Amino acid sequence: MLNSSHIPTTFYLMGLSGQEDIYGWISIPMCFMFFVSYTGNGLVLQVIYCDYKLRQPMFLFLSMLAVIDISFSLLTSPSVLSIFLFHHHDIQSQVCLLQMFFIHLVTLTESSLLAAMAYDRFVAICHPLRYTAILTNKVVAKIILISLIRGTLFLPAVSSLPFLPYCKGNVLSHSYCLHQDVMKLACDGTNTFNIVYGLIAVVGSATVDLILIAISYVLIIRSVLHVTSKREQYKLFNTCVSHLCAVCIFYTPMVALSVIHRFNIHASPVFIDFVTNSYIFIPQMLNPIIYSIRSRQIRESFHRTFRFLVI
Repeated sequence: MLNSSHIPTTFYLMGLSGQEDIYGWISIPMCFMFFVSYTGNGLVLQVIYCDYKLRQPMFLFLSMLAVIDISFSLLTSPSVLSIFLFHHHDIQSQVCLLQMFFIHLVTLTESSLLAAMAYDRFVAICHPLRYTAILTNKVVAKIILISLIRGTLFLPAVSSLPFLPYCKGNVLSHSYCLHQDVMKLACDGTNTFNIVYGLIAVVGSATVDLILIAISYVLIIRSVLHVTSKREQYKLFNTCVSHLCAVCIFYTPMVALSVIHRFNIHASPVFIDFVTNSYIFIPQMLNPIIYSIRSRQIRESFHRTFRFLVI
């Protein structure tokens, strides 16, 4: 394998280093978190689909966010659970590349969507009378389509990986496939395109989206501070709390993981394992919980949709 001049037939996925004896116990909270992700996001989709009062831009974006979170869990759960439930670490290279592409696809799409949701909050707070005129269903559909197209930015980088010479083994750092993780196994000096293109794709997506989110909230804060009533200021800020929480729990592990790999930062294995698992569990599990708790319309829709269970 060390002298290989082509992509390995299989890759070896790592779990939690040094914890192999308790994989069975570790799999229990992992299965629970995947279950909460599927169930929570599925319920959010159900109430938005069934309740015509939620056919608004903010909830259309939220339903797309739920679809993305379910997709991410579906992409990562097979390889993760096969390691912790069955101690099966091998994954075919073709399957690995496919998983890698779709993980980056949904990640970049979610990043674009969070920027769009920040713009939604900006329009709702700064231009409330023009909200429905600006964010029509057609505009929302175009934004979602552009987000999906933008998510394919990683396709050239992923497509070039099979043509690189590999001479650093086939052991990956995580329990799922990431571009920067596979890229590090290629021979030195042969993956310049992947390093440069991958960095440009990250900077051109996540960084730009973060800047747009920051600009939106600067304009929101400036507009809210012009409101004289403290009560009204609180109500306006309160409509942004759910989105701000979603932004923090999404970007923090994603940026940390990208920095660790791209700049070869030698961090503690425990810290890397924590960041890795936060990336695949925390946003997908917490997003539906946060929006269900913080959004009055979602709570009321849950009650209307599932009131027959109480009766």
